[in-house]
Amino acid sequence: MSWRQRDFMVPGRSLAVGDRGMAAASHPAVALAAVEMLRSGGNAVDAAIAAIALQGVIDPHMTGIGGDCFAIYAPASGKPVAVNGSGRAPLKADLGWFQQQGLASIPDDSPHAVTVPGAVDAWCRLSADYGSKGLDEVLAPAIRAAETGFVVTPRAALDWARYANRLERHQTGVPVYLPSRTAPTVGAKLSHPALGATLRRIAREGRSAFYEGAVADEIVATLKALGGLMQLEDLASARSDYVAPISADYRGHEIWQCPPNGQGVAALLIARILAGFDMADPALSEADRIHLLAEATRAAYRQRDALVADPVFRPLDVDELLSERTIAVLRARISRERASEPTVFDMPVHRDTAYVAVADRDGNMVSLINSLFFAFGSGIYAPRSGVLLQNRGAGFSLIEGHPNAIAPGKRPFHTIIPGLLAKDGKPTMVFGVMGGQYQATGHIQILSGVLDRGLDVQQSSDMPRSFSFDGVLTLEPTIPASVADDLIGRGHRVVWADEPLGGCQAVHLDTSRGVMFGASDHRKDGIALAV
Repeated sequence: MSWRQRDFMVPGRSLAVGDRGMAAASHPAVALAAVEMLRSGGNAVDAAIAAIALQGVIDPHMTGIGGDCFAIYAPASGKPVAVNGSGRAPLKADLGWFQQQGLASIPDDSPHAVTVPGAVDAWCRLSADYGSKGLDEVLAPAIRAAETGFVVTPRAALDWARYANRLERHQTGVPVYLPSRTAPTVGAKLSHPALGATLRRIAREGRSAFYEGAVADEIVATLKALGGLMQLEDLASARSDYVAPISADYRGHEIWQCPPNGQGVAALLIARILAGFDMADPALSEADRIHLLAEATRAAYRQRDALVADPVFRPLDVDELLSERTIAVLRARISRERASEPTVFDMPVHRDTAYVAVADRDGNMVSLINSLFFAFGSGIYAPRSGVLLQNRGAGFSLIEGHPNAIAPGKRPFHTIIPGLLAKDGKPTMVFGVMGGQYQATGHIQILSGVLDRGLDVQQSSDMPRSFSFDGVLTLEPTIPASVADDLIGRGHRVVWADEPLGGCQAVHLDTSRGVMFGASDHRKDGIALAV
């Protein structure tokens, strides 16, 4: 495995390198918790769950036990397994009921935006089936942080202040998350004893501690008091699912994603479209690369928005969608000189997610992503149990016949996607790109840097990013103005990003040498650590 050496005179990061385990996360304490779990004899599953549970305590605007989870577990030998831990709409959430209320959409801070949280069931199921340690040990770092306190890092403080107003409507979360009614600053120390107590119960009793009993009672009572439709039955019946991951070839590698209701198929569509262009050609300008990625994204997202939904309600023939027959048509519509007509997006936009990548000493790998959807989710907080509830249901449509029209027990369209790269059937990289709608594009932007341009995954992560979405092409400000002018000349409506596009974490395994390489995005406060 040969990559370009980075220029040590230029600010940046080197790869983390090790051979006994590796973890990458968007918060340094989270990566450390994963590595400590590996050092204590835990496997990749133990480490990933320990990490994401801790992040739900110390990065509460990004993730938590009131949210959803997707994961891909790739054993060193054998086929990868995908876990869909996304929650469903309440059984009383009938489209006709919403139409009778005169609603055109579901407000993102309303009780109707709260779907059943799926993360805890997914963690418990993964732990029971593939973990090597008990939940008491796996959840110990999160419990300790909640009970004894943690300090706020710079990026967490920035996001906390930016989105603090999402807690103001419902108020119950203000005493915990906004002490003195303001967002905590860098270095502030907080604790969350109510959440710690709930995590202790989950560690002792498993999923029933969350989906039944006092915690479930409070969640339902909190939502009912606000006019919500969720019942105890909805929580008690919540189950994550093992699903067959989907894949596509790119430059002799297999890219693996979770199937719908997530947008992983959009990443595969982008890869399949770009496979028809020589993205390794040194004659390509930076504007050429951005343009081709933008056009592939537009084509893929048109298909995504029209087709991707809960497959129980709207089946999708993924093989046909990714077939050369379909891809050839989409690819042929792309002009190298002119931008295509933009597509208007009609679902809520979000940016807030937490992702961890882990590999253990045996070569088992986990790609896991967890989210509340918007920052601080719905802002609805159950104070006795310390559960902040997601608002993923805001992504449902209230239009009859829409692929994502709300229905009882239906899962909404999801943006969060964990990624896996394999070569000759062996897993070589787990990766994820936080950043809402950008994620599918981000996956391929990172992989193209590695597979087309000879960059290591840290170098690829460090490269400037672009994203074509909702009629505009957003460029990070590190992209030269001359490149923007070229893209404008091709018909793109260019805007400059006012915040970073996504945040990448990855662990890359050199199977021939048994060496692991970790990358963590400078756009976050995270780090990659070797055991």
